[in-house]
Amino acid sequence: MSELKKIREKQNLTQEELAEKSGLSVRTIQRIEAGTEPKGYTLKTLASSLGVSQKDLLTPIIPTEESIVENPIVEEPVLPIENETIENLTLIKIINLSSLPLCWFPIANFLPPLLIMLISKQKSPLVKQIISLQIILAVIAPIIFMLVVILKLGKASVMVTMIALTLVNIFIILRNAYQLDKKQSLYYKLDFNLL
Repeated sequence: MSELKKIREKQNLTQEELAEKSGLSVRTIQRIEAGTEPKGYTLKTLASSLGVSQKDLLTPIIPTEESIVENPIVEEPVLPIENETIENLTLIKIINLSSLPLCWFPIANFLPPLLIMLISKQKSPLVKQIISLQIILAVIAPIIFMLVVILKLGKASVMVTMIALTLVNIFIILRNAYQLDKKQSLYYKLDFNLL
């Protein structure tokens, strides 16, 4: 039991009453009673509200027989790195697939992944490769389209070119998504980064 809870119960106060008396939130009091050590302003406020010294609210460190007995320390495998990689991979997949809605408009298809990267602050090499590839496609597609228009190959060829460029972009995005899912790498990537 925390020292705060002992003192509060001795003074016959509920958590809500102590919160009102101290000006702190009930949630803060619950956290401290659950084991969080109060510090700074919170510690001073609680001590003055309860009429006790700040030391009285801190958990005393008393060596127990259990802590004196030497127990072998068993190290657990470090899982956060693996979980972080899985979370990052999910975010990378989302960043890759975010180009799909604008793949028909190649000049802007790199904007959704770029915005997600900036908002999530995910700047891994895979994300930079995904965005760099979409930027290259955003440069190449209009050039190809303009060549078809300048060569005056006809309305049908302009339409076919637009559809082909969109389908190529969709294929690249989906193929990279598949490769990310299976091998955590990109199938189509550049040898350089634009970011």
